[in-house]
Amino acid sequence: MDAAAPPPLTVVRSGEGRLADLGDGLGVAFKLWGEDTDGSIAVVEHPFAVGTYVSAHLHTREDEYSIVLEGEIGFRSGDREVVLGPGGYITKPRGELHAMWNAGQVPARMIEIISPAGFEGFFRDVADLAEAGTTDESAFLAVADAYGLQFGEPDWEADVVRRYGLHPPS
Repeated sequence: MDAAAPPPLTVVRSGEGRLADLGDGLGVAFKLWGEDTDGSIAVVEHPFAVGTYVSAHLHTREDEYSIVLEGEIGFRSGDREVVLGPGGYITKPRGELHAMWNAGQVPARMIEIISPAGFEGFFRDVADLAEAGTTDESAFLAVADAYGLQFGEPDWEADVVRRYGLHPPS
């Protein structure tokens, strides 16, 4: 009888995983990397400070699935907008312009499931730039381009920022 080795097991306990500040009130806690899941998914958590706004963008290579853990997070995808509290789920399909923000008056936090994996590298690279003190916008845009991330300025963006009293990224 051939005893095959069991598949790898990744354990990340509460509070574990690299925590980084991405700037402008958004953080990232790395939970599962693509190499942990044979590339099928990656999982990160994002803490949102009050007033945090993640600019409108779209993914060309992956879909995202978000689960709100704490506070209230607003989502706009295409012409659909919703604010979700703890336990709320949302899909953000690739190719559709979307934005997220802290819609409440207390810090918020959500889980982000990325499928397929790979985009967690964008957060790692941006965190590395932030930790190095890099403020050069062209360096950030080069990282975004390397991961197929595109930005847009939809006509609804200014209204969302105004209604929720948000602080767009610098």
